Amino acid sequence: QVQLVESGGGLVQPGGSLRLSCAASGRILGINTMGWYRQAPGKQRELVATIISGDSTNYADSVKGRFTISRDNAKNTVYLQMNSLKPEDTATYYCNANINTIWTTRRDYWGQGTQVTVSS
Repeated sequence: QVQLVESGGGLVQPGGSLRLSCAASGRILGINTMGWYRQAPGKQRELVATIISGDSTNYADSVKGRFTISRDNAKNTVYLQMNSLKPEDTATYYCNANINTIWTTRRDYWGQGTQVTVSS
């Protein structure tokens, strides 16, 4: 079994910062792409940022220059540093990881979601 556990969400004022973390655990042989997605009420889930094992990153246009994704391969953890937050960043943020185990290869796993609310 593989689990992704997120932390770091909360309430922040516009212009503030938050750092999300997501740790993968279980019988993991390797992790390929890791990423963050978000879903606001009444909207579809959308990609925020991804990072592959070679540290190549990809960002949604709406967060470029404000968010930074990084990973610690030794800890099987991915981070999302969010700066200059805007009310439109309010959403539930989900961690995603594409993982190889002894049973499966390149399977996607999701975290339970963490709420980020940007409001004054």
